Amino acid sequence: MTKRDTKQEILKIALELFSTQGYEGVTVADIAEAVGIKAASLYKHYQSKQDIFDSILAKAQEEYKNQASTLAIDGVDYNNDIQRYSAIDLEELINIGASLFLYFLHDETVKKLRRLLTIEQYKNETASELFISNYVDGPLQYQQALFQSFIQQGTMKQCDSKIAASHFYGPIYLMLCLCDNYPQREAEALSLIREHIMQFHMLYMRGENS
Repeated sequence: MTKRDTKQEILKIALELFSTQGYEGVTVADIAEAVGIKAASLYKHYQSKQDIFDSILAKAQEEYKNQASTLAIDGVDYNNDIQRYSAIDLEELINIGASLFLYFLHDETVKKLRRLLTIEQYKNETASELFISNYVDGPLQYQQALFQSFIQQGTMKQCDSKIAASHFYGPIYLMLCLCDNYPQREAEALSLIREHIMQFHMLYMRGENS
């Protein structure tokens, strides 16, 4: 008989409640009841609702790192990815882009966390900061630094790396928002992402495929 992992079950159910009812709309007692334990038992695993939320964030970050590692990238520190991206061809770049898109679209933890932060950003200052950090500043800063290194290497044409980052990331995030609301358009989104990466490569990169 499989032993119940209460600690992980609390995170899973808490995220489900947060993503549907909002962070402020859920109490520790609500989470405990949904898990099927008493609030006192829940406190044996987590100190507070904030502790549960912080643990959800940490779990999401760990899962992302694991996913990135399957693609042989870091995904957070551009210094660890410069050599990797410098050595791949256009088709492999497209495959990495599509794989990450599908991960962010379908992974249950990431998907529900995105929904939670999207809703809560208008109600909660911390959620707003996390939303901007996770879905705006973080991705753009990573791409900008990566592109700036390519410009210095001479593999990318001279341009404003910050603008290039927004050109690359913007359409991909837009397709993520589209599929969040219209999952039946996933194939259309993947096709657009493929064409987008090909055109971006043609416009910005130097070399045989550009």
